Amino acid sequence: MSISNQQKLLIRHRAANCCEYCRLGEGGRLARFHIDHIIAIKHDGTDTDDNLCLACPKCNAHKGENIAAADPETAKATFLFHPRRQVWKEHFSINADATISGLTPEGRATVAVLRINDDKRVKQRYGDMAVGDYPCKKDE
Repeated sequence: MSISNQQKLLIRHRAANCCEYCRLGEGGRLARFHIDHIIAIKHDGTDTDDNLCLACPKCNAHKGENIAAADPETAKATFLFHPRRQVWKEHFSINADATISGLTPEGRATVAVLRINDDKRVKQRYGDMAVGDYPCKKDE
C-alpha cells in the first residue's frame, strides 16, 4: 500500500505545514517536509492516517525507523513521542534560546534521538524565532 496524494494533503493540512516533532515551519525552506511513518512499516506500522505525520528532513532522517530509545535522564527504555496519540506541549517546551526541552521520558528520548538541539538546528530556530516565524502556528 502507498500513501495517496489525498492523504498527503490531509497530513500537511492537519500539521499546518509544521514539523510535528520540532515545530519548524515548512514555509520558505529549500527542502519539502516529509510524510513520516510514526511506527515504521518494518515494525508493522501502516500507511493509515493515524500512523502518519509531517516531519522536517532533519527530524525524519534522525528518527529513521526508531520507535523507542533510552530516556537520557533515567536510562530506561521508552517509546518516542507519537504525534497522533500524544499532545506536543505535554512532552516538550520551547526555551527562549530556541532549544527544546523534553518534559517526559518520551519527550527526552525524542529530543535525543532526533538530535533536536544540534547547534545548527537551534541557530536556525533562533533566527526564525527572532522574526516571529518560530514556533510555527499549530493549534493543539
